Amino acid sequence: MDKELGIYVHIPFCAGKCAYCDFYSRAGCDELMPEYQRALLDHIRESQSSMEGYLVDTVYFGGGTPSYYGADRLIEIFTALKKYAMVLVESEVTLEANPDSVKYTDLKKLRRAGFNRISIGAQCADDTILKSIGRIHTWKQVTEAVATARQAGFENVSIDLIYGLPSQTREGWADTLKAAVNLKPEHFSCYGLKIEEGTPLYPYKDSPFIPDDDAQADMYLYTVDFLERYGYRQYEISNFAKRGYHSRHNLRYWQGKEYLGFGAAAHSYIHNARFSFIPDMKKYADSIENGKSVIDSMEEITDFERAGEYLMLGLRTNHGVSAKEYYDIFPCRFDLCEELMESYRKNGWMVKNEDRWSFTPQGMLLSNVLIGNILETQTKARAGTVAPWKERELAERQFTMFTKDKVETELFNGI
Repeated sequence: MDKELGIYVHIPFCAGKCAYCDFYSRAGCDELMPEYQRALLDHIRESQSSMEGYLVDTVYFGGGTPSYYGADRLIEIFTALKKYAMVLVESEVTLEANPDSVKYTDLKKLRRAGFNRISIGAQCADDTILKSIGRIHTWKQVTEAVATARQAGFENVSIDLIYGLPSQTREGWADTLKAAVNLKPEHFSCYGLKIEEGTPLYPYKDSPFIPDDDAQADMYLYTVDFLERYGYRQYEISNFAKRGYHSRHNLRYWQGKEYLGFGAAAHSYIHNARFSFIPDMKKYADSIENGKSVIDSMEEITDFERAGEYLMLGLRTNHGVSAKEYYDIFPCRFDLCEELMESYRKNGWMVKNEDRWSFTPQGMLLSNVLIGNILETQTKARAGTVAPWKERELAERQFTMFTKDKVETELFNGI
């Protein structure tokens, strides 16, 4: 039986680089677009054998700013995917877009070609804050972008927002949420600002103008309550949706399902291997053209690691985790983890519905620490439950790393 697969295509081009962004993206490199396009198309064609036996049910064009890349190029990529892979007619096909690069003619073309979901990077309703973080759009352009998407036929619209921005208050964040809800999207992604080293905002990391952890926590809890009242149910730490409109592609990450990436810096998880490509669009394109490897890093994922990822990722969602699903991945004691989860429940951080454990909003706030403790408990539990005759086998599997040659010859035949 064919398995399901998600496809991610990374478009690293932007009109401008935001002050907080640490994703691989570049501004002022438009002259590389034709070369990058050829590389993507060649890469997809060469990867046909890797996609055999799979039904593609989600496709996600992320960036960067895919809408800045141009509709014709995006449609050409999607057409290639449909030629070399079994892309289901009912697939969820998502386009990331910035308000300043949304055009009706482009969106109409994309909708006709099969794109059916659009994620608009709005971030904030305060134009002064938008300018301070390097965004080149206004809130008026956000409202116009949503209207344009509707006019072009998109019935699944998501809006991205960020809280904890410089000089942002709880009241200001509340105003952003109210303005965003008035646009009536089907989905929200609401992220707390994280200032990473190497970004333009990093020197201001400890500035009094940056809301502290307590202020961000207050904004987060307000978000959960506010959006719930308007019919947007939280289904993952940062994501909220009306019934039936969760992001199917993003859920596959959190559910440990397989996905295959294309493009510079894209990541993949397929055939029990996790790997990423060169985070440089020029080197990526040159390598594809010259038949060289584009793999930057890789590792084999053992069953024990999969079980750990099941806990780590599953607990990000309101679906949570269960002992039965855990045992299906790895036969290791789960009772010690459940004892820890029970202590979390008593503190108001977790709930148990039938056999499933999940975090409360208060627990989501502490999830990094709480999940870390659960994973540590999992490791300790494993030490006492592995059968002696399997210890050597498991140890060898856990620390075996794929070589580039092994990946190329056994898995991907051309990636």
